[in-house]
Amino acid sequence: MAQHHPDTLYRAMFVVAADVLKSFALRAKQLQGKIGFTGVLHTHNRRRDLHPHIHFIVPAGAFDKAKMQWRKSRNRYLFNAFNLAAVWRARLLDYLTQRTALTLPSNLPNKWVVDCKYVGKGLPALKYLSRYLYKGVLPDKDILSDADGNICFAYLDSKTNTRKTRTLPATQFLWLILQHVLPKGFRRVRDYGLLHPSNTALRQRIQNLLALMSNTAPAIQTEPRKKAKFTCPCCKKPMQFMGIQARTISFKSDSQSGSS
Repeated sequence: MAQHHPDTLYRAMFVVAADVLKSFALRAKQLQGKIGFTGVLHTHNRRRDLHPHIHFIVPAGAFDKAKMQWRKSRNRYLFNAFNLAAVWRARLLDYLTQRTALTLPSNLPNKWVVDCKYVGKGLPALKYLSRYLYKGVLPDKDILSDADGNICFAYLDSKTNTRKTRTLPATQFLWLILQHVLPKGFRRVRDYGLLHPSNTALRQRIQNLLALMSNTAPAIQTEPRKKAKFTCPCCKKPMQFMGIQARTISFKSDSQSGSS
């Protein structure tokens, strides 16, 4: 399906995954509110085979709009990965069956895998996600040779954590890379919930609420602002601002100017 209908499948993956995370947050005892998260679509594994999946970073907190309360997770545990996998599989298959024209394969595995882990706070979490955003499918440094019509490249095996190589005929190598080109206009990075652009005002309200909770105020600039420098366009030396002088402009009426 990913090869023949990538746009339909990838959009469905985003829609269903976002819905699953939101519903889990509402039911989670420690959250019970609206969360925000960012997702990045990744289409390959380390061997560069087609393996579409989405990486999400989810702040460990939720906003209860009814109580105007921020609920923070007390530990590094957010959701049960096995429950996420079961619900994600069921809802995605139901979505593809009911809302698209795609025909599901008969040999789908009964169990899917969802990896849910702690990746740090703030900047470390964003750095974790950026690894999947700013890297190309295959960096030039990993292409080892081009000889006799074959391309050899290196990759890191995920099971053994050792560096291995893979050699393919040039045409197969091109197909391996080109199958990861996203459909035209498709956005592989998406923000949801509190992090969606439409919730800017709500995020500011939450920031103010968190500042009150921690007895901290936004940083105030204590250093005086530097005065703007005006340079003479002729001699290139600094000019001193003396003030603004208004000029009187007279307008003549049509009769005074002699026009008809």
